[in-house]
Amino acid sequence: MSGDSDCTRTSPSAGSPSDNEFLPDRPKYVCSLSPDLITKAREELQEKPEWRLRDVQALRDMVCKDYPSLGTCLDDAFLLRFLRARKFDYDRALQLLVNYHTCRRSWPEVFNNLKPSAIKPVLESGFVTVLPRLDPEGRHVVCIRPDRWTPSNYPITENIRAIYLTLEKLIQSEETQVNGIVILADYKGVSLSKASHFGPFVAKKVIGILQDGFPIRIKAVNIINEPRIFKGIFAIIKPFLKEKIANRFFLHGCDLNSLHQNIPPVILPEEYGGTSGKLDISAWNELLLASEEDLLRDFSQLVLPCDSSPHDMLVSGDADEKQCDDSLRGMKPQLYYCY
Repeated sequence: MSGDSDCTRTSPSAGSPSDNEFLPDRPKYVCSLSPDLITKAREELQEKPEWRLRDVQALRDMVCKDYPSLGTCLDDAFLLRFLRARKFDYDRALQLLVNYHTCRRSWPEVFNNLKPSAIKPVLESGFVTVLPRLDPEGRHVVCIRPDRWTPSNYPITENIRAIYLTLEKLIQSEETQVNGIVILADYKGVSLSKASHFGPFVAKKVIGILQDGFPIRIKAVNIINEPRIFKGIFAIIKPFLKEKIANRFFLHGCDLNSLHQNIPPVILPEEYGGTSGKLDISAWNELLLASEEDLLRDFSQLVLPCDSSPHDMLVSGDADEKQCDDSLRGMKPQLYYCY
C-alpha cells in the first residue's frame, strides 16, 4: 500500500463524522484506554475523545497534502501515536511522523532486515529487556545493560536495533502511548574501549530517533553504576539533548537508595535492591520474538518511495557524519581523561 494510493483514497475533509465510510479497507479504531487513562490523556495530552477521529483525519489530510509520497501507514491507530506524542499539535505531530520515516531511511545498518529473529543474539545477551511489572505511574521500565555486550561478537548497531524493536513493541499499547516509559541503564563494567564505540555520530543518530523521531514519551532515564568514563559519554550526548530531556536524566552512581526514590524496589529485581526476584530476560525475549509477524506486518505498510524523499529532514547525511567524526576526534582526549 503506497502513500499515493492512500492519499488518493482519503478524500473527506477533516472533521467529517463518517470518515471511515470512505476507507473500507482501513481498520476502524476502537479505544482500549480505561476511563482513568482517558481522563489522563485529556488532561496531559489534550486528547478529547469526541474530537479524536477528527484530529486523526486532520493529520491524515496534512500528510496527503504536504507529503503525498511519504509512504506511511495512515491507519487511525498508527497516526494516533504521533498525535499523542506531541499533545495533539498537528504541525509537531506531522514533523515527528516525517522524522520517523527519515530516521528509518537514513540508517540502513539499523533498519534493513529489522525483525526480532535477526537480533536474537542481542536479546539472549540480556543487553536490553523490559521489567515484568509497571511502575506506580503505569509505565514500563526498559532495562539496558551495556556490560552484556561484547563488541567482537557484533557491532553496536545491533544493540540499537534491539532497543528500537523493543520500543516498537511497547508503543503498540495505548497505555504506553499515554503513560510513556522509564529507562534504567546499568553502566557497571563499561570500559573505555567499549565507550569508544558510542561516538558523536552514533550518539546523534540515537538521540535523534529517541527525541525527535519516535512517537514515545520518555519520562525518566535512570543511570546506575556509572563509572568515571560516563562523564565523557554524557559530554558526547548532552549537546544533542533538549533541555527537557536532559533534566530527566538521573545519575545515581552506586546509591540504590537514590534509585529507589525514582523506581520503587517492589518492581525492581534483586540485582538493583528490589524484591521481585532475579532479573529474568526470558519472558520479554519470548514476547518480542513471538511478535515478529505483527511487527513485520506493521513495517510492510511503511513503503520506501523510489522517486522522492521528505523535506525538512532530521538527518542530513554525509556532512553530518563528517562533522560528527571531527567532533569525536576532539572528544577522545576527554574520554581518556575521565577514564
